[in-house]
Amino acid sequence: MTRILLVRHGETELQSSLRYWGKTDVTLGEVGLHQAEQLRDRLAMERLDAVYSSELKRAADTANIIAARHNLKVITCQELREVDFGRLEGLEFNEIHQQFPDVEQMWITRNPALVYPEGESLLDFENRVSQFDARLQKHKPEETVLIVAHAGVLRTLICRLLELDMKSRWSLKVDLASLSIIETYPEINMLCLLNDVSHLMAERNS
Repeated sequence: MTRILLVRHGETELQSSLRYWGKTDVTLGEVGLHQAEQLRDRLAMERLDAVYSSELKRAADTANIIAARHNLKVITCQELREVDFGRLEGLEFNEIHQQFPDVEQMWITRNPALVYPEGESLLDFENRVSQFDARLQKHKPEETVLIVAHAGVLRTLICRLLELDMKSRWSLKVDLASLSIIETYPEINMLCLLNDVSHLMAERNS
């Protein structure tokens, strides 16, 4: 059994919780750095064999904070970059609703032919993320692998690992600084945890 830990980066200086940032290389804000530290503490007792990350700073910095506890080097991968939203980069949802109603309609209908204006197509994005499979296949069954990336990437990886139709991606919620876990077996892959943020909630409730 290979355990795959899927982590979304923390909050950024430019509010990734509100705005659509894809290829733009925004950095973690103060809140995001603290969230990364909480993830580090949450995963402190895990035995990690490898840590992969998007090459974008918000993911790579989150990964480095976690990996430092395990004395591991983060392997950055271009295939784990978020989708290029093109002209939608940095916009809030209500701004997309007003300026790009055609894109909003394609989101609503889960249209696989979506191409972001002056950005990446959904198909090209999926094909890029699929190239990460080759890295996972190199790991032994007893290993645990951490992947730190972005919402779109993680949703896509979950669908691929569980052999779900890509339309199911839109039904998966992956919050900032969340943890999901998939265990892989020769016969089947199992989703054991999805979008867990209990490590963040503990401090709020204290």
